[in-house]
Amino acid sequence: MALNQDMHEDREKAAECAAARHDRPGRLSIAPMLDWTDRHFRLFARLLSRHTLLYTEMVTTGAILHGDRDRHLGFNAVEHPVALQLGGSDPEALAACARIGSDYGYDEINLNVGCPSDRVQSGRFGACLMAEPGLVAECVAAMRAASDRPVTVKSRIGIDHQEGYEPLAAFVETVAAAGCEAFVIHARKAWLQGLSPKENREIPPLRHDMVHRLKQDFPRLHISINGGIRTLDETEAQLGHVDGVMIGRAAYENPFLLREADRRIFGGDRLDPQPIEVMRAFMDDVEDEMRKGTQLHAMTRHILGAFHGQPGARAFRRHLSEHAPRKGSTPEVLREALRHVGVDL
Repeated sequence: MALNQDMHEDREKAAECAAARHDRPGRLSIAPMLDWTDRHFRLFARLLSRHTLLYTEMVTTGAILHGDRDRHLGFNAVEHPVALQLGGSDPEALAACARIGSDYGYDEINLNVGCPSDRVQSGRFGACLMAEPGLVAECVAAMRAASDRPVTVKSRIGIDHQEGYEPLAAFVETVAAAGCEAFVIHARKAWLQGLSPKENREIPPLRHDMVHRLKQDFPRLHISINGGIRTLDETEAQLGHVDGVMIGRAAYENPFLLREADRRIFGGDRLDPQPIEVMRAFMDDVEDEMRKGTQLHAMTRHILGAFHGQPGARAFRRHLSEHAPRKGSTPEVLREALRHVGVDL
């Protein structure tokens, strides 16, 4: 119980420190992923790493301005540092949402210029905005004027028939002139026609070299790289070329890779958190959320990969997948699943 209490106190202290340094971009971040990086996943990720920058799922300006604002934007203070990713292309609406995001306490406001799905194209935002760097610059300027938080952009290296490095460099130069000082670049082109979002994450070839060159040509900008990076070894190698690394699905499918992040990536002296400590603290979160009416499956679905590659991991996943979604499931389901991997709470 003492270890668990210490862990929660550590999380509160980390939240206070992160809130005080909201203008400092992270060396490691977890990508915004639709239906995955919700507040429940972010709470779990924060148990593993104090300093890794976390992102919300992309939230459209319409959802914020006309929907249930607390449902879309509410988060726990222990999630800091946490960034809000916005989807939209109207400068006035984005400025309003940036202001609202700042009021909610987000550490960074990020504009999505990388999602290639049909839905975002029909709304004239996401990756299609790479064809309109002037509009992106206008959006960034409006967001910066409305918010005291860093405004950043996440993009691809190009879209459709944009070829070579020059269109990417021109895009970054135009947007940076509007005051954007930090870019996250997914090192793949996005094809707006002919490939699904899943195929757009896998088929276009990775061009890490283009992102490395971008950092060389724009040394004053904070450049983070995204795409195909799955381990902390690869992260450390990339940090020899760029300022930050964003990991996506690998961190969701195997979240325990974050256990070493504070020590290896951020140079901290804290011992890597042990699985039993993490799961005790997560159990506290589960019980607290369930008292508020949250369903067990809403939280446990995010930890199916927690014991990736360890003995009993398959039985752990199967038990949670079969029992947690059932009506009336209780935290005991999680305790039973954890026994399959030798964690007895």
